[in-house]
Amino acid sequence: MTGKLRLGVNIDHVATVRNARGSAYPDPVRAAKLAEEAGADGITAHLREDRRHIGDRDIERLAEELSVPLNFEMAATDEMQAIALKHKPHAVCIVPEKRQEVTTEGGLEVAKQENRLAHFIAPLADAGCRVSIFIAADRAQIEAANRIGAAVVELHTGAYCDFHAEEKFDERDAELERLRDMAAFAHSLGLEVHAGHGLTYDTVKPVAAFPEIMELNIGHFLIGEAIFRGLPDSITEMRRLMDEARA
Repeated sequence: MTGKLRLGVNIDHVATVRNARGSAYPDPVRAAKLAEEAGADGITAHLREDRRHIGDRDIERLAEELSVPLNFEMAATDEMQAIALKHKPHAVCIVPEKRQEVTTEGGLEVAKQENRLAHFIAPLADAGCRVSIFIAADRAQIEAANRIGAAVVELHTGAYCDFHAEEKFDERDAELERLRDMAAFAHSLGLEVHAGHGLTYDTVKPVAAFPEIMELNIGHFLIGEAIFRGLPDSITEMRRLMDEARA
């Protein structure tokens, strides 16, 4: 539990804007490089089965051109495994994926598919990728992620952020306590702990303050905020709040 809390910037929704017009801009790789310059410790990109935002060529370019680590979010499918093994990103984060969902709606169900997931992630780990599992703050899922050989768990902060936005403060505080307890539990098992989904300037500091958490992955809010203040300034402010919370 030493060292600076890392910030991974997800650039998916730069590609969403690009794809809305079928044009070549805005370029998510350019956004990734701006994020690097603004202090991002890594770049996250989710290549979905339907390619609704990030595309295959984006992943190729990110793997070739980044000087910070690439965190490749992906579903547990043969196609995505083959792409990850081709590019060998620094990290792969296994996430649930449904065609009809607008965004990732919850954590991966690990406990009910341990055998399949253990066999799925083994070649990725053997290739040198740091394997992360995106899960709810739930003891059974953390234990299952540990058993299958994941190096990292990323705790889903979406419910906490939703309760805050809806001003359901009792539920928010209960979810925050659950996140705190499960971060400590995962750390006690020897897992590296990350967190993300839905975090904003208003919600990041309580999560960033958990000493067990080593990395936050934040995207949609930063891309939205960039419309008003620019991407570098948006990231700089998030970095400042994270550092204040950890201090």
